[in-house]
Amino acid sequence: MFNPFNALLGIFSLDVGIDLGTANTLVHVRGKGIVINEPSVVAIEKRSRRPLAIGIEAKEMVGRTPANIVAVRPLRDGVISEFEITEAMIRHFIKKVHEQSLFPIPKPRVVIGIPSGVTEVEKRAVHDASIAAGAREAYLIEEPMAAAIGSGLPVTEPLGSMVIDIGGGTTEMAVFSLEGIVVSRSIRVAGDEMDEAIIQYARQKYNLLIGQRMAERAKITVGSAYPLPEEQTITLRGRNLVTGLPEAVEVSSVEIREALRDSVSIIIDTVRSALDETPPELIADLMENGIALAGGGALLQGLAERLSEETRMRVYVADDPLTCVARGAGLVVESLDRYGRVLASLQRGSTNHRI
Repeated sequence: MFNPFNALLGIFSLDVGIDLGTANTLVHVRGKGIVINEPSVVAIEKRSRRPLAIGIEAKEMVGRTPANIVAVRPLRDGVISEFEITEAMIRHFIKKVHEQSLFPIPKPRVVIGIPSGVTEVEKRAVHDASIAAGAREAYLIEEPMAAAIGSGLPVTEPLGSMVIDIGGGTTEMAVFSLEGIVVSRSIRVAGDEMDEAIIQYARQKYNLLIGQRMAERAKITVGSAYPLPEEQTITLRGRNLVTGLPEAVEVSSVEIREALRDSVSIIIDTVRSALDETPPELIADLMENGIALAGGGALLQGLAERLSEETRMRVYVADDPLTCVARGAGLVVESLDRYGRVLASLQRGSTNHRI
């Protein structure tokens, strides 16, 4: 039955789509686009667990806090590990969106991306955190589906399409047709694992202890999955584990590629596994239309070329891959009637594996 009060709420509320990522949280507001893109980091007082800073301000504190303050990531592998801190983070971002309005506005409807293959308990945790943070209604959408919609793939049509979404904590990949996920994979090898691989490489080869931010910078600057047209170098700065003194070591992009080899190989093997279970009719569509790469990991140099070579299909990086999930969630919250079956697909069966 038509409810005029709900209709008015829908007109005036700033409905949002949220990519609640392990590394970064992005918020898409209806009619405004991406308005928030901040690290999923919260600085808390160790004894009381009271949040002191959230997002960019908290990220600046990582590795630089006094003993009574700790900077934490409340999500691990794309799911909530610290419920109350995650709730505080979501509330902070929703409040930040509302502060940009000149007038009091109703509570928003929220669509949040979650990894495929999460348990019902994990789904409930995300839903409850959103409601507790101030959402009027909360809906969940699997991240690969949101990434596909944000990438402009024809997920509602009787055509096969595929997306590989490489985030901070998880790599999600799925084949779609007729608003449903036909085959999907979720592995806990992604950007964070690549950073850790660089840290371990520097430790083992150069006895150099570097921080996570230094490793991330090396990955972004010279990291690659395929030989570069012109190999590059970067200086790693950290502490020598033998002398205990500060040290700087220049390493090449060839060495960083070697450090990333195992992580990239696991992603490639998982893509092959997903393709192996894909029906031949949909494989034919993928051969014609290609495979989209989304997420921050899509920006790793040479990854699309490496995947193209390994799968013998065209693999391309989606437009603005970092924001695909948030944009997809935003499109869904703007057209809930159109995408209702996409949300309902969370409860429908698919060939779904979490590794």
